[in-house]
Amino acid sequence: MSRLALIFCIALVAAAPVRAVETAQVGSGAVLRWLDRTAGETGTIEIANTSAGQVGKLRVELGECRYPADNIAGDAYAFLTIHTVKDARPIFSGWMVASSPALNPLEHPRYDIWVLRCTTG
Repeated sequence: MSRLALIFCIALVAAAPVRAVETAQVGSGAVLRWLDRTAGETGTIEIANTSAGQVGKLRVELGECRYPADNIAGDAYAFLTIHTVKDARPIFSGWMVASSPALNPLEHPRYDIWVLRCTTG
């Protein structure tokens, strides 16, 4: 690598924006919103960490809900595992982000489930 190319690479790295690392707090649970497309019904469900709830024919397990430490009303994200009541194999397992529900959505023909916020009490 030529000296000029090396200087250019160092300059690029030095000019890159520095992002602050945001500290996350663990909430006591999460508030989820659901939609049953077939029945046209919506609702909310509150689930404590490491607990489960039921939405229609789905069992929703919450591993943990986190939120920015300096902003309780900020962007919550929750680790969910979702099964049909009849099947132990999950149809969804992963993190859902409140501000971007389409980033990692539940893909189900009847139900939509997304995170609204963490609970702290």
